[in-house]
Amino acid sequence: MSHDHSHSKSAAAHDDHDVSKHIKTYLLIGLFLLIGTALTVWAAQIHFGSHSMNIAIGLLIATVKASLVALFFMHLISEKTAIYMFMGVTVFFFTGLMVLTLWASHDLPFESEHLRLNKPAAAAAAH
Repeated sequence: MSHDHSHSKSAAAHDDHDVSKHIKTYLLIGLFLLIGTALTVWAAQIHFGSHSMNIAIGLLIATVKASLVALFFMHLISEKTAIYMFMGVTVFFFTGLMVLTLWASHDLPFESEHLRLNKPAAAAAAH
């Protein structure tokens, strides 16, 4: 009773190639994450015109990095459309909450002037 093992050797070679392909992908994504981290540190040193713009750029970089982690390390890139639908709904509501938070940050009571980011000129001169 002899068995033909040529198929199992071929499958093992294919598996080795598949694993090396995944390792290369993970290393490339890891490199992109390191570059993103360096970009985050660099962007934190730069003033882009306003505090809101600095926050928006920081959130954009963080979103790209989080998307890379979710897509590749959590294997969402190969999932079905239901996962993308839930992810899209999550992004929609997160964005809505961030917009509402930034919008409401300018709606502080008069007595809490010290909490405002941009103080009115008269209040700043009084201090």
